[in-house]
Amino acid sequence: MEILTQSLASLATQVPGATRIFHHYKLDFCCGGQRTLGDALRKREQDPGPVVAELVQLMNSDNPEQQWQQASNPELVAHIFENFHQKHRQQLPELIRLARRVEHVHGDNDDCPHGLADHLEAMHQELENHMQKEEQILFPMLVRDIFPSGPISVMEEEHFEHGQALEKMQALAHNLELPVGACNTWTALYVGLKELKEDLMEHIHLENNILFVNRAEGEGSCCGSCH
Repeated sequence: MEILTQSLASLATQVPGATRIFHHYKLDFCCGGQRTLGDALRKREQDPGPVVAELVQLMNSDNPEQQWQQASNPELVAHIFENFHQKHRQQLPELIRLARRVEHVHGDNDDCPHGLADHLEAMHQELENHMQKEEQILFPMLVRDIFPSGPISVMEEEHFEHGQALEKMQALAHNLELPVGACNTWTALYVGLKELKEDLMEHIHLENNILFVNRAEGEGSCCGSCH
């Protein structure tokens, strides 16, 4: 099937709604976006049939989701700032608070996500530093169709580190699997962690695979995904 030979990044950018499918099947379309769908499924030992069927259904439907590769750089930068940068700044402090509460109250439970709050604190600091560099240095250049290879490469490397941080976050949270009888705070924490993971992956995908790729032929330097 030809679709299996396409990269996760290209499917994510060309098929609106594909990222929801990739989240469901735990396929990394941001930092691991250059891997083909077939390779990614083989690595996870998953049957390609259901994934391909869902993607084909999306391709054949009238999907209202915006295809961001057709947007201008200013439009995409504004979307990323409002829907991801600002949202992350709200998400992480609350998740840290919830994690601290869960660790304090349920520290004697084997399923307690020990060390999660400290890890989220570190993620918060690293992500804030990263976003400030984008907002103050890189984004103003990109909206003027200037694609500086050095700063873009640095951001892509930091995106890879954010991806690793997400993996550690999920491991500390026991793959976001709630124990029987989990309290409301614990439940809210894991729901929020799932949302953060999906948001940050979408954020990285939009930057690595669309915004950072020079679509102005003959200008600047073209940079792809971090893998």
